[in-house]
Amino acid sequence: MLNDEDIVQLYWDRRESAIAESAARYERYCYSISYNILHDTEDAEECVNDTWLRTWNTIPPQRPNKLSFFVGRITRNLSLDKYKAKKAKKRGGDMPSLMEELTECIPASTNVEQTLLDQDLNRTINQFMHSLPERECNLFLARYWYGMSLSEMAERFNVKENNIKASLFRSRGKLKSYLIKEGMEL
Repeated sequence: MLNDEDIVQLYWDRRESAIAESAARYERYCYSISYNILHDTEDAEECVNDTWLRTWNTIPPQRPNKLSFFVGRITRNLSLDKYKAKKAKKRGGDMPSLMEELTECIPASTNVEQTLLDQDLNRTINQFMHSLPERECNLFLARYWYGMSLSEMAERFNVKENNIKASLFRSRGKLKSYLIKEGMEL
């Protein structure tokens, strides 16, 4: 199996084998991201397939440093778009959006997902994440990046759901304070 640099080079050389190599290396990873957001096998598979096309169309001109983060972000964004489209069709279904949990600590914008993609905000959030203890950081990422449910997190981290809720609540409070301290307008 090729490493990330070799796969990215295949994209730069416009060799179709880049897609097969990406899929072989990251399909399960991308599927887990998508499924945790959509909770639908068919939709998750569609988003993962769309990930490879989007990656093909994005490299070049972009040259990612870490291919796993790059394809993970593409999958996540495609999945969030599909989730929003499905939610709009259902006219506000009862499944709460993970991003809604963050609205109190993320600066206002036309929508929270667009704000999260803003480079300055991303950099500040990354700095904040590095300031968290490892366990707290892992819980935060599992919930807000990978879209894991509280029950999945409880099983994976061997922690009670109430403890996870409390940890996430504290982390969101810390994030809000950190963003205010860094001059981000809420």
